Amino acid sequence: MHNRRILRLTGSDTDSFLQGIVTNDVNRLDDGLVYAALLTPQGKYLADFFLMRHGSDVLLDVSGGLADGLIKRLNMYKLRADVSIEDANLNLQRGTGETPAGALPDPRHPDLGWRAYTSAAPSEDGTDWDEIRVRHCIPEPGIELTPDSYILESGFEALNGLDFKKGCYVGQEVTARMKHKTALRKGLRQVAIDGAAPVGTEITSGGKSAGTLFTQSGDRAIAFLRLDRAGNDMRAGDAKIRLVE
Repeated sequence: MHNRRILRLTGSDTDSFLQGIVTNDVNRLDDGLVYAALLTPQGKYLADFFLMRHGSDVLLDVSGGLADGLIKRLNMYKLRADVSIEDANLNLQRGTGETPAGALPDPRHPDLGWRAYTSAAPSEDGTDWDEIRVRHCIPEPGIELTPDSYILESGFEALNGLDFKKGCYVGQEVTARMKHKTALRKGLRQVAIDGAAPVGTEITSGGKSAGTLFTQSGDRAIAFLRLDRAGNDMRAGDAKIRLVE
């Protein structure tokens, strides 16, 4: 069971406040869940989360391990804005079967099913979430997503986690510069793995560091790779690694 905290943002300035700091377009809240992130001014990852319209309020669904730091950062940014942040006293239910009333599709990928927020106990339907994440190279906070992560290298564009037309937000300038490079030199990729190695194991190619191994499911895994060194002869400890094109 994933540890999530659901926060409630209230106040007349909530939408404009969020619009000025998060990576995605808050105007999309009227269409369903919005996946977004908060970055440092240097463009590095602080937290990723889901936003949901809830009456006149906005719910924010974030990893429990990131919640306190995120609240502190949001309170630092809000200054005199009419925004209050509190625990919503709601829990996450999610699954990949038939969508229940009140649930909304996960905006990152259709295979991730639905999410709902109620006063009932947290629940999941037995879905193998790691298998889905590995198959679609979807990062998880505290594993693939760390304070050293850049969201373009972490696949946020494909996951509908940022909007390049919405205007300024914290870290936007760095993210935009990376977008307009000819090509990213590093990034998360799916790899085939023959053997096993712990999360965080260094991947090497020809004796040189080529990246880091992360979540594994069956004979596939997510890896962060230096793309100029990624190939079919990589190793992570005793495991053989091959890039899946």
